[in-house]
Amino acid sequence: MNIEELRNHCLAIKDAEECTPFGEDVMVYKVMNKMFAFFPLNPKGNEHFVVMKCDPERTVELRERYEGVTKGYYAGNNLMWNSVYIQRDVPDKLIVELIEHSVEEVVKQLPKAKREEYERLSL
Repeated sequence: MNIEELRNHCLAIKDAEECTPFGEDVMVYKVMNKMFAFFPLNPKGNEHFVVMKCDPERTVELRERYEGVTKGYYAGNNLMWNSVYIQRDVPDKLIVELIEHSVEEVVKQLPKAKREEYERLSL
């Protein structure tokens, strides 16, 4: 997967919004005004990654299984955010699934009325 494909997958999410609140060099993706993914356009070492929300139990499994899944950049030791390196050993299909999982994690933390509103939205 390359950075443009990653961007396209994020934008394919229902109600996805692309913005740059951290500066023009960091792309942020939100649903219902809540962030589900972000990535720097010019990462140090030129190795592209995306930071996404994840269920903490799944985080542990992913980090043990893939070299390309590490603690979330800017997230400290928080198990709810992972950095996923898009050109390492993480399959593209899994990256796409993790984008969707991140959205699910964000939506399930919304207030009930907002969750229901999101569910009613169409693609």
